[in-house]
Amino acid sequence: MRQVATEPAGEELSLAERAYRAIRDRLVMLELRPGAPINEDQLAQSLGVGRTPVREALKRLQYERLITTYPRRGTFATDVNITDLAHISEVRQELEPLAAALAARRATAADRATLTAALRELEDADSPQRDAAELMRLDLQVHRAIYAATHNPYLEDTLVRHDNLATRIWCLFIDRLSDMAGHIGEHGPLIEAVVAGDADKAAQLAHSHVEGFERAIRAAI
Repeated sequence: MRQVATEPAGEELSLAERAYRAIRDRLVMLELRPGAPINEDQLAQSLGVGRTPVREALKRLQYERLITTYPRRGTFATDVNITDLAHISEVRQELEPLAAALAARRATAADRATLTAALRELEDADSPQRDAAELMRLDLQVHRAIYAATHNPYLEDTLVRHDNLATRIWCLFIDRLSDMAGHIGEHGPLIEAVVAGDADKAAQLAHSHVEGFERAIRAAI
């Protein structure tokens, strides 16, 4: 299965960080279904790591509202609650435009190269060979690349967490969404604005993108 390639190439990751990123994306993409029990031994075996890195990863994922632990019952993937959509969108409508504008102003040559590579991938987003799950991974990749280009770790962390929660809602309704490729394709002009250093246009496009996401979900409910 294709992984979400969003982190800097060549970065040396600890076992705990590797476990965290892998489990996080399984939860975000609903490969670990909402309400499913989380088995430390099975995760450790599937990831090829020990239980300690998995346990450390799960602590972070609980803070990020992706898993829940109940006394005497165990740990479970959190449910996807559509009532959270308004709260998540409220945060993203304020912070996504800010991130896009900052990325346009601060992106390094390496950031722009990463975004340009993502733009090339977007060019065939409507290819019939790309399934919905692959499109969702591309969506995550683009958002995370823009957040990283802000060079504000606090903003990046906040937006990654909220985009993860939004993506879980998106994945829940993926079979009812008629124009997945069109939604993902909206990233093209946004990336172009960021790479060109056009902060105002990038902010405007980011705001429209988040509004479109919420409209599409509500239409699918």
